[in-house]
Amino acid sequence: MDKKLLAVLACPICKGEVKYNRDAQELVCRADGVAFPIRDGIPVMLEQEARTLTVDERLDKS
Repeated sequence: MDKKLLAVLACPICKGEVKYNRDAQELVCRADGVAFPIRDGIPVMLEQEARTLTVDERLDKS
């Protein structure tokens, strides 16, 4: 994921910060507890495409 692109992306729900999860190829918004997929290198920042984080993912501080 391009660092410049990551710096300007925000959660479409709360407009907060998103973190890149390289292993899952997702952008995670901890404030809303959702993860947005990255497909073919393109972030899909649509609320209806987001998945809800599990309890364990929400508690993970990394």
